[in-house]
Amino acid sequence: MAKNLDEKWRFYGRRSGRRLGKGRQGLLNDLYPRIKISEDIIDEKGSLDPSSLFSFKPEKIIFEIGFGSGEHLAEMMRRAPENGFIGAEAFINGAASFLKTIDEQETTQNIRLLIDDAIPLVKSLKQASIDELYILNPDPWHKTRHHSRRIVNPDNLTLFSRILKPKGKLILSTDVRDLVEWMVTHTVNHPDFHWTANSSDDWRTPPPDWIPTRYETKGAKGADKMNYLFFERV
Repeated sequence: MAKNLDEKWRFYGRRSGRRLGKGRQGLLNDLYPRIKISEDIIDEKGSLDPSSLFSFKPEKIIFEIGFGSGEHLAEMMRRAPENGFIGAEAFINGAASFLKTIDEQETTQNIRLLIDDAIPLVKSLKQASIDELYILNPDPWHKTRHHSRRIVNPDNLTLFSRILKPKGKLILSTDVRDLVEWMVTHTVNHPDFHWTANSSDDWRTPPPDWIPTRYETKGAKGADKMNYLFFERV
């Protein structure tokens, strides 16, 4: 993990939950170092080519921020081994569950991982280097005074637009009514993004190939209907 995290990178939210079992801790100790994105190259200079992280030339680079327990990311990896996948998740317990899944699937060649805040990595990536960026069910930060902590905000949208290729996809989802309004408003008002929806069914119904997450399946306390928001980099 990054040294002096609280001083170097400002992250809001929990880093860990219950104590990890021996198996998951072992994966953090043994598997994670083999697929991690080194802190040494997270320099926020905007010159890191994500293709260079892999031992093969990926057809596409897919980035998921805040992947939770990683069901969505792991299934994307399984379906498209020709693509390179980057995952960033600051919650250690969720990342450990993801490591267990990909270890069982024996699919680690096409994944590079950061168990830390994603934004310094976003700032480090080369311009127009990402084909698709997923942010699924992010923390809603319900209290008004905490809305600035929401990952989808004007400043971060500018960072996301910089790393997305022309016509690259920004895919968001949430079942929190206030948050979906927030994300739609800020993303639509950003000059670099176009909302691809033509009708309400486009954001209320998942596409045929959608991969549901554990959160999406079980729902959350006070959750409303899930919304699926697809934007394109102009």
